[in-house]
Amino acid sequence: MQKLAVIPLLLMVAVKSIFCCAFADRARWAPPVVSDWKVSSSTFLSTTTRGQLCDDNSAVSTAEKEQPSQRRIAGIEKFARLPVWPVWQGVFLFFASKIFGSEVAANWEDAVGGRVCPNFFSPSSTDPFVLLVHHRHAFQNWDPIRYIQRTFFPEGFPAHPHRGFITVTYCLKGGFFHRDSLGIKQSYGAEDRHQGNHVQWLTTGAGIQHEEMWDVSEPDVKDEGKWLWTSSQELFQIWLNLPAASKMTPPDAKLLQKYSLDCFSATSPLPPKDSTPIVTSDDGSTITTIVSGEHNGVRAPIECPTNAAIIRIQFLHQTNESALCWTHTLPSTHATAILYIRKGSVQIDDQRIPPHHTVYLTPGGEQLSIKALEGEADVLLLSGEPLREPIASQGSMVMNTQGEIQRAYSDYQRGFMGMPWEHTLNDDEWREHVTQNPSMY
Repeated sequence: MQKLAVIPLLLMVAVKSIFCCAFADRARWAPPVVSDWKVSSSTFLSTTTRGQLCDDNSAVSTAEKEQPSQRRIAGIEKFARLPVWPVWQGVFLFFASKIFGSEVAANWEDAVGGRVCPNFFSPSSTDPFVLLVHHRHAFQNWDPIRYIQRTFFPEGFPAHPHRGFITVTYCLKGGFFHRDSLGIKQSYGAEDRHQGNHVQWLTTGAGIQHEEMWDVSEPDVKDEGKWLWTSSQELFQIWLNLPAASKMTPPDAKLLQKYSLDCFSATSPLPPKDSTPIVTSDDGSTITTIVSGEHNGVRAPIECPTNAAIIRIQFLHQTNESALCWTHTLPSTHATAILYIRKGSVQIDDQRIPPHHTVYLTPGGEQLSIKALEGEADVLLLSGEPLREPIASQGSMVMNTQGEIQRAYSDYQRGFMGMPWEHTLNDDEWREHVTQNPSMY
């Protein structure tokens, strides 16, 4: 049993080591602290791979600084994309980006997969957001390397512990099978078989162990009935910090279901509990999915002790030559605002932002305008009210002090969060394991 407990930690240490090597030089840069409205040009690096200064046109007058109305760009960052699932496709995309350019590689990644991009935030500057990860993978039944790799590298994330924050897993393609130390099993994702349950809202609270294994049970729709097929997977995972008073609450895992609204008015019914309202604009040019927070009078019903919004904006094909524009009013308390460009290129603050870039916005101002420049685009918006509390994070735990981090790992090792299990256990074996090794939370 002790051997099982070590396996997920070793996997996380190995992955973290790779990430640390990939980002060894990033420690010299951090987005501006959210409480500081004045942005110094010396804060940002001039390299196009890691940071980019705003255009001179983004400068604002002293009066505008005192009472800003429009959110401006504070910094732009492009995080490394790591090859995995399948590794060989990710390596191919790496060389393609060097030969043909990163935007061409971004389009190919959207089509074939093979990379993961962890956005390692500086929590003091991106409070209350700790981490954003963009996964894009493909599992093919004809790939011989896949069958060798999964004998030592599971297709997913075996049982591992968390404490002190919320993980929001938003599936765009494919899905996951979830099992945890509370005895909860879930299947969720973006396909028809998931019945609209496309987001998992996991409150880790006092502590939970969970596994998330890729749902590769069925091929893509285009490959149904074929001998050779692919199971495509794509998702965002967001780590959202909890206030100190809520870090030791009971853990819970719930699924959020799609709820479509063709249009919205004062007479429209309220979105049902545990749903993500999806609003299509009147002209059909944009689709806005509200996982949490509010947009244009539509509020997601999820309850969260952290004041934060997670909103996805999809720009569809343009019907005329003018660029599509999406506007949003941010709450005045949401000093933190981050944009991740998943697909296409957009214009913010008169500056073109290519795909796979992360944009940090200034803390002042309530209006945000995004234009899609070249047809379809896809953007994720994270905004929130900073908790303004000390933060300590290590591995899979997010607390307020290093002492609390040490206590979290001690509680894990003592079995307070249950004991990890092999991902190869069938459901009956897993339930028996959880019953024999119950979580105290």
